[in-house]
Amino acid sequence: MEAGLIRALTGIVGRAGVVATLEGRLTYECDMHTFYKGIPDVVVLPESAEQAAAVVRLCRGAHVPIVPRGSGTGLIGGAMAPQGGVMVSMTRMNRILEVDIANRCATVEPGLINLWLSNATRERGYFFAPDPSSQMVSSIGGNVSTNAGGPHCLKYGITVNHILGLQMVTGAGEVVWVGGKAQDRPGYDLTGVMVGAEGTFGLVTAVMVRLLHLPEDVKTLLASFSTIEDASETVSAIIADGIVPAALEMLDEVMIRAIEEGIHAGYPKGASAVLLIELDGPRAEIEAQAVRIEKICRDHLALELRVAQNDAERALLWKGRKEAAGVIGRITPSWLLQDAVVPRSKLPQVMREMLAISARHRLVFANVFHAGDGNLHPIICYDDRVPGELDRAKQANEELLHACLQLGGSVTGEHGVGLDKAKNLPYQFADADLNFMARLRRVFDPDGIMNPGKLLPDHPACGEGFRPVAPTLPGGTWV
Repeated sequence: MEAGLIRALTGIVGRAGVVATLEGRLTYECDMHTFYKGIPDVVVLPESAEQAAAVVRLCRGAHVPIVPRGSGTGLIGGAMAPQGGVMVSMTRMNRILEVDIANRCATVEPGLINLWLSNATRERGYFFAPDPSSQMVSSIGGNVSTNAGGPHCLKYGITVNHILGLQMVTGAGEVVWVGGKAQDRPGYDLTGVMVGAEGTFGLVTAVMVRLLHLPEDVKTLLASFSTIEDASETVSAIIADGIVPAALEMLDEVMIRAIEEGIHAGYPKGASAVLLIELDGPRAEIEAQAVRIEKICRDHLALELRVAQNDAERALLWKGRKEAAGVIGRITPSWLLQDAVVPRSKLPQVMREMLAISARHRLVFANVFHAGDGNLHPIICYDDRVPGELDRAKQANEELLHACLQLGGSVTGEHGVGLDKAKNLPYQFADADLNFMARLRRVFDPDGIMNPGKLLPDHPACGEGFRPVAPTLPGGTWV
């Protein structure tokens, strides 16, 4: 990168806000998906929206790509620089700007750690609902970027359901505010469009989030089963009974073993699967729901149903779930993580298909996922020191993805698309759909400098000259 551009960037953010040494830049070469790596030419850390806008305008004028980055906890290769360029890290913009209890909202900077917000509002009786497993380290700006979910999104919804407004620096260098505290606003839902854009529209510089009142009571249950099919069918039965738990998670035998070796969370080692079920709300309501859930679990051949007796027991059960990714190294040196989704009713079928794929490719799958909304997180274990094993893992990953799509699912649920899954979007979207998304992207980023290579595939439908062919409809068809 030209020394003059680095000097200009230093003039915007100060010397403390520039990382230009190779050693420093190497720490930004990947996110948590270490499969993809790319070293930025320089990293800048703005402290304000004005600085961020000045960086974008400078890079646009120099035709230099920009890669936004939060905490770097993503799992899709979304926060790495495959083409070099300028990485803009938002970690210095980490303040809570306002907590407005009267309107049940808060305004924060994008680098604020997810859990810090709930910690700051808990004494006043409120919390921020989106809770990805990385919430202790992931940033709210990153959550917005990928439209993150979490175990409790079954009841409370994903990130977009909790964002009231955003401040963004577009790829053209404009600073815009969309949304706000008023419940009903005219015009297009630009807030909804910007959530999940993965940095391809611009840099998020402030986020107005919804705060929810803490529930009166919480009850956490652990049900164990002798087969993963019994556990899967129990999931659908609970929802069909009219109960929407706050969380409904599934872990299989492989994952249980890894967790117990590393964390000792008290999961039953002899079970083929467990369901971690959490209820929250009015005390009388969740007591009644717990009785119904116990009957449903017994009817579906549960081996055991345990209820956490205090906060310490509840925290230990959740520690096992939240830190599952950290213990997988006890059973495999390398792994691929899938994030596909299937309709909840298809869980037994997709779990059987997963077992068949695992056997066919002679690979171990470890499962820990959001069963309540069908969001799968199979961990495909392999040893990259064994010739051909990585190729088998990749093939197994593709076969599972196609199986999920054939069952009416999606290529991704909550992790986003990034570099990892962009090539898979044509499996789910028609050419006309991809072209529409590409044209929308250019509205915000006319020169294509924002996070290039991410979210949308390298596909003819995403090109400037593409013209979708109108389908031929039978005469008299209603459209």
